[in-house]
Amino acid sequence: MESIKSNNHVNLIGTAADVCSFSHEVYGEGFYTFPLKVKRLSDNFDTIPVTVSDRLLDVETITEGVTLYISGQLRSYNHYSSKKNKLVLTVFARSISFDETDDYSSNEIFLNGFICKKPVYRTTPFGREITDMLVAVNRNYGKSDYIPCIAWGRNAKFAGNLEVGDNIELWGRIQSRTYIKRDENGEAEERTAYEVSLSKIEKIEKQ
Repeated sequence: MESIKSNNHVNLIGTAADVCSFSHEVYGEGFYTFPLKVKRLSDNFDTIPVTVSDRLLDVETITEGVTLYISGQLRSYNHYSSKKNKLVLTVFARSISFDETDDYSSNEIFLNGFICKKPVYRTTPFGREITDMLVAVNRNYGKSDYIPCIAWGRNAKFAGNLEVGDNIELWGRIQSRTYIKRDENGEAEERTAYEVSLSKIEKIEKQ
């Protein structure tokens, strides 16, 4: 990954899974979203939502199947519905370029943030160690992004001992996973969750 200039940095190389669709407008600047498919080492794919400004490029040039290099930040926002509040994640693109290396994928993220919820450590029925965390990453203008993270193995045991307020640095990749959610009437709905799967985590000790 290129040198880190912020506390929230993402590099992705993948293929657009669809064209852009309009999201919202702020002071005349239009923002659009599209899904990016990024191949894993296992040859499965993560499908990651990307948000891009129409001032960054002509959004019509993003077509299904085109290979893109994206640099930006992983951001969160709250989506309010009649039922309840939902945390939504998206990669906010700061730069996009078209890449000719069709067979190459990259999925890297660096975060510097704070534990904002007590980590949950558990083991699977097969004995694999997992810890779920929610990390708050500061942004400009007093805002924060809330990023769900998951640690495995030795990292899980380390993360499970962290406390709310601890400052951490972490490295990993953004992953998507589908799951079945049943409503109060028992009806099943397929949903997609996004989280950061950690490869490295360090606690920043207070000076």
